[in-house]
Amino acid sequence: MRIGIIGPTGAGKSALAKKLAAHFHLTYVEEPVEKNEYLPFFYQDRDTFALLSQNAFYGSLFLSLWKTRDNQNIVCDSTLYNNLVHTEILRLEGILSAAEVAVTLSVAEQHLKRIPGFDLEIVLVRTPEQLRERIAKYGRPFEKKEAEYFDYQNQVFYDTVRRILQNYKVSTKQIVWLPVNDLDDPKEFASIVERVEAAYKAL
Repeated sequence: MRIGIIGPTGAGKSALAKKLAAHFHLTYVEEPVEKNEYLPFFYQDRDTFALLSQNAFYGSLFLSLWKTRDNQNIVCDSTLYNNLVHTEILRLEGILSAAEVAVTLSVAEQHLKRIPGFDLEIVLVRTPEQLRERIAKYGRPFEKKEAEYFDYQNQVFYDTVRRILQNYKVSTKQIVWLPVNDLDDPKEFASIVERVEAAYKAL
């Protein structure tokens, strides 16, 4: 079982991935966000660092997935599609130009050709109110100052996910839309496990 998690900043992608890894005895693959030195600079100066930070994210995530390409039992707290969603949102905001988006998509598509896909793409769904509260509580210091940016991102995120997955012809059978409230609630997590098992069996 190979699982990737899609969701906006603050949705709880890493928390869900860790819980699924423990339950299904999967290898947990972490997108090395904390090691990305471009991230704080992106929030300080998006116009300068949007393209650079995007390609840094693609490169680091690709390397993590490349190293686990032969492992049939993994769960990753991000996917290249998740990064494509953020690229598109930066285009919608006017931060990335058409030329910069074209460069980024070209790099992403080369990455996608070189690594196996996921069996399931789990889209972690939160309300805007939940996301705002979670970023205020759990966000990195520089993220907590970006409420307006995240409010816009959260308004367009899920529609953008639908378009990206459709554009890249990801089968609807592989996509699990997963509204969540409290991942630490045993009953809720048991329900999540049931949905994941059912989706996997239906492939």
